[in-house]
Amino acid sequence: MPAKISTVKDMTEGTIWKHLVNFAFPLLIGNIFQQLYNTVDSIVVGNFVGADALGAVTSTIPIVITLIGLFIGLTMGASVVISQYFGAKDIPNLRKATHTAVVSTIVMALIISAIGYWSTPHLLRMMNTPESVFREAVVYLQIFSLGLGGTMLYNMGSAILRAVGDSKRPLYFLILASILNIILDLLFVIQYGLGVAGVAYATIISQLISGLIIFWILFRSHEVHSLTWHEMGIDMHILRRIIAVGFPAGFQMALTSFSNVFVQAYINSYGAASTAGWGIYARVDAFVILPTQSIAMAVTTFVGQNAGARKPDRIHKGLLQGLFISWGISACIITTLYIFAPYIAAMFNQDKAVLGFAVLFLRLNSIFDPVNATNQIEAGALRGVGDSRTPMMIMLMSFVVFRQVYLFIISRLTESVYFIAIGYPLGWMVCTALMTLHIKRSGWDKKIAALR
Repeated sequence: MPAKISTVKDMTEGTIWKHLVNFAFPLLIGNIFQQLYNTVDSIVVGNFVGADALGAVTSTIPIVITLIGLFIGLTMGASVVISQYFGAKDIPNLRKATHTAVVSTIVMALIISAIGYWSTPHLLRMMNTPESVFREAVVYLQIFSLGLGGTMLYNMGSAILRAVGDSKRPLYFLILASILNIILDLLFVIQYGLGVAGVAYATIISQLISGLIIFWILFRSHEVHSLTWHEMGIDMHILRRIIAVGFPAGFQMALTSFSNVFVQAYINSYGAASTAGWGIYARVDAFVILPTQSIAMAVTTFVGQNAGARKPDRIHKGLLQGLFISWGISACIITTLYIFAPYIAAMFNQDKAVLGFAVLFLRLNSIFDPVNATNQIEAGALRGVGDSRTPMMIMLMSFVVFRQVYLFIISRLTESVYFIAIGYPLGWMVCTALMTLHIKRSGWDKKIAALR
């Protein structure tokens, strides 16, 4: 049985902020390149096909996240469980957890792809997708759904490596796949004129390659988290642990994204230009949140390892240092984005109406990003100690219940898109208030004390 530990990173000793930054930086770069898949799709169709094609591609974002939300929760659960076994130096259960996660991924990939393909037109109708973009949106999303297996393979393989502190190797293969995606986008759209279908094919091919490469590495590895065919199987006890940690996060992400289908419906009611403008905001915001997401994932792994090693003092310090790092990065991003919003939006499309909506959405929502950063870091810490249920409940209350009630009421009081768009940051503010209150007054301290 493999027993070597060379590319993994033990976070139970050493300087905390250095562990967080060193772990998060390659993760951030990798996430940036992963976002390039969809962003390049949008830039290519927006400039070489048209505004309607841009709206078709960008309007599918809530549906895509809804489809993979539960699976992302599974990767979070697997990462936490594996990191805890790693921190406790429990190699037999660590190996069972990695193989259980892989087999579960294959099963979920088949199920989610089928659901995505079948439900595409129904979900787009539910979003009040403008007729001018509906047909192309169906084409893009159905092709994308069929290729979700590659995305899921990469994400689970990356989760396994990150759980043991290795965030560099997933980055290398993702950069390669991202470059391939750009090349295929330009080839399929400009050279062969395939339109939105071309960018969809480019995306799924590139994601499949990144997924296959990372699993090839895991099978060839001789380290504690390597994969072997004869160990493939599902350990039900460990699967229940993974689900217990991951399902709340995945359910929250899927339900929040599904609720954003209705948010998109409000935005779509202002016309195709508003749809495209919101899509540009969503693509840019996906990059803006990446530093916070990377730090949050670093905090989750850090907390998971130190929970397994029974070091509650380091857990508390890791949370605080993660917050300070994310706030500093957010301040820099906000300043840059607010100044250059018109130029950033113009990269996607030159239509004046589209640009007007995009700049409004970018400037309005970006100034609240530190608030969103706070609840993401806090949720990451809670999940690291195995408490995924509390972040799920708080985020569902804030991002689904509060936001939908607010939009339902405000849409009947005013016709201004400004008050629709601000529903996003208002949800962040409610979430942060509730999450911070929970950490200060409830089960967080008990969970830390229980680790002693």
